[in-house]
Amino acid sequence: MNRLNRSVTLLLASTALTLTAAALSCAQASDCGAVTLEQGRVVQVIDARTLRLADGREIRLDGIEIPSVDAAAAMDALAALTKDRDVTLRADGDAPDRYGRQRAFVFPMSDETSVQVTLLRGGQGLTSGMVPMKPCAAELAAAEMSARRARQGRWNKPEAVISGQKPEDILAKLGQFAVVEGRVVSARQAGATFYLNFGRHWIRDFAVIIPRQMVKSFATDGIDLTGLKGRRIRVRGWIERRNGPRIEVASTGQLDLLDSPRLLAPPAQSPSQNGTDGDLQNAGPTKQ
Repeated sequence: MNRLNRSVTLLLASTALTLTAAALSCAQASDCGAVTLEQGRVVQVIDARTLRLADGREIRLDGIEIPSVDAAAAMDALAALTKDRDVTLRADGDAPDRYGRQRAFVFPMSDETSVQVTLLRGGQGLTSGMVPMKPCAAELAAAEMSARRARQGRWNKPEAVISGQKPEDILAKLGQFAVVEGRVVSARQAGATFYLNFGRHWIRDFAVIIPRQMVKSFATDGIDLTGLKGRRIRVRGWIERRNGPRIEVASTGQLDLLDSPRLLAPPAQSPSQNGTDGDLQNAGPTKQ
C-alpha cells in the first residue's frame, strides 16, 4: 500500500509539473504575429530594423520605430540577438512592403520573446502605434512602458518626450519619428480634417492632424475627439512641417490619453483673423 501511495504521489507531482510548464509556456506566448511564416538564418544586420537571411530575403521589424538617435545602440542590440542565429518569422500576412521586404515579428529560435519586445524593454526603440491587433499592441506598449519606468536607454534622456507646447523643440525633430505630450487647447473639424491644437496660434504651434476617415475609427475605439479639448495626450509619429510642426495620425494606436477631462480657461480676447486659434473654426484644411 505504501508503494502504491508513493507511486500515486509521484504521478500527481509529475502531472502538476507538466501542467505548470504548459501554463508558463502559454503565459509567455507572444500575441504578435498571427501566422508563423517560416524560419531562416540571419547573415546580416542591414540597419536597426532590417535583417538579411541566408536565402537573400530582407526582413523588416514590424511594430516599432527606431529614431535616428537610437539607431547605433539598436543596431548593436539587434546584431547580438540575431546575427548568425536561426529565427522564426511571424506576421499577419506575407505581402512584402513596397521595397520588397517582408515585415514580420522576429523570434530567436525557441524563444517566445520577440526581438521587438527585447529592443523596447532596453529602451532602444519606440512602438509605432500602427499595429492593428490590440493584444499585440498592448504587448509592445507594456515593453516600452517598462523601459520608460526603469529609465532604460532612450528614456534616460530628457529629450525622449517632447512638450507639445514647445514647437521649436518639435521642429528640431523634423522628418523623424518622435513622441510628443501636452494639453490640447482646441479640438475641431476644419474641412475634411480634424485638428488637435496644442497652442492658440495654429500657424506656428504644434497640431495633430486626423484625416476624416480616421475620425470614425476613434469613435469605434470609444474616443470622442471633440472631447479632447483640455486633456493631456501623448501622440507619436513622423514630424512634418505645415506652417507649424504637425503629426498626421494614421492609426488610433498613435494617440494615448494621459489624464481626466479638465476645462481650460477661456481666451483673454475674442477670436480675430490674426492667425490665432479662433480662426480654425472657419479655416479650410490648407491652412494647416
